[in-house]
Amino acid sequence: MRSIILIAPPAAGKGTQSDMLVEKYGFAHISTGDMLREVAKTDEVIKSKLENGELISDDIVFDLLQKRLISDDCKKGFILDGFPRNVNQAKRYDQIVEELGISSNVVIYLDVDKETALKRIVGRVSCPNCHRVFNDMIEEAMPKVSGKCDDCSSELIRRTDDNSETFGKRYDVYINNTAPLIDYYLEKGILHKVDSGMGKDEIFEVIEGILGGIND
Repeated sequence: MRSIILIAPPAAGKGTQSDMLVEKYGFAHISTGDMLREVAKTDEVIKSKLENGELISDDIVFDLLQKRLISDDCKKGFILDGFPRNVNQAKRYDQIVEELGISSNVVIYLDVDKETALKRIVGRVSCPNCHRVFNDMIEEAMPKVSGKCDDCSSELIRRTDDNSETFGKRYDVYINNTAPLIDYYLEKGILHKVDSGMGKDEIFEVIEGILGGIND
């Protein structure tokens, strides 16, 4: 079983690269953010924390994660998108890796500057029908018709937490809590740094090279 961890600042492309890896290799995609947003539909406390850019407690995150990892689609391998977020979570996850007998634990660090990340967040719009994502601040990612999905012509929507204020809080949380993961995984010898300022296809090619050079 292969575990691929993607760590990065907000809007570095974790979700995009996860989707591309899933499509080509059939790995399960585990996004703690998606899991929490699903729970937030019925939990006002979690909803409020997400909208204010606050971190959710480790106990809640691990409870959701452990239930997900025993699913059948994870047996071939899985991608952790946006988790772990701090060193304490990483150490706790190491215990899970050992318990599950995971033979390959790869960490890919998607590095992007703050200005680029801000544009990706504030300009992000998506289709509620087919879920395609666009960006009205980045030329190559703009929809052909403003506010309309290229594929199904649905009205594009913007997430309530995609704003500069929330981004600033999320970025500060990343610097204070997640950035130390870089040193942690460097010391373990399993971290691979990728420039996420490139186009998505270029990033994917680099990631494929990393995975191709690691035996399960």
